Amino acid sequence: VEAARWSRAAAERGLAIAQLMLGGCFRNGEGVAEDKVEAARWFRAAAEQGDARAQFNFGHCFHTGEGVTENKAEAVRWFRAAAEQGDARAQYNLGVCFYTGEGVTENKVESARWFRAAAEQGDARAQYNLAFCFRNGEGVAEDKAESARWFR
Repeated sequence: VEAARWSRAAAERGLAIAQLMLGGCFRNGEGVAEDKVEAARWFRAAAEQGDARAQFNFGHCFHTGEGVTENKAEAVRWFRAAAEQGDARAQYNLGVCFYTGEGVTENKVESARWFRAAAEQGDARAQYNLAFCFRNGEGVAEDKAESARWFR
């Protein structure tokens, strides 16, 4: 409760990290009543200031429809903003979107590129998916040895 109160005070003054934290409080019901709409509002405030973690979270809101109307294209927009700043979770999610064609035209080459970016940061899901891409030649040239390297 105390943390949420302090976060709100700083968030209302425009501090992006506080806006991100307050969004998390509302998303999870920590110190405040759970409110997905309010969570999305605070994630957006921080995302618009360029905070990669907030951009990922705001994208996730659009991807799942939590607190906003589900919109896969808008999810891709925010995932891309965070991914371009190096957020591994956003890179992985962007890879999935390109792989499945959710919110963006399906593109296996782009999918593999984003899986690789996240995989190189240690994201296990991205490593698995990149290995799968190499095993089946999806978005990259088929390469069983490279596939095995990423499966390890």
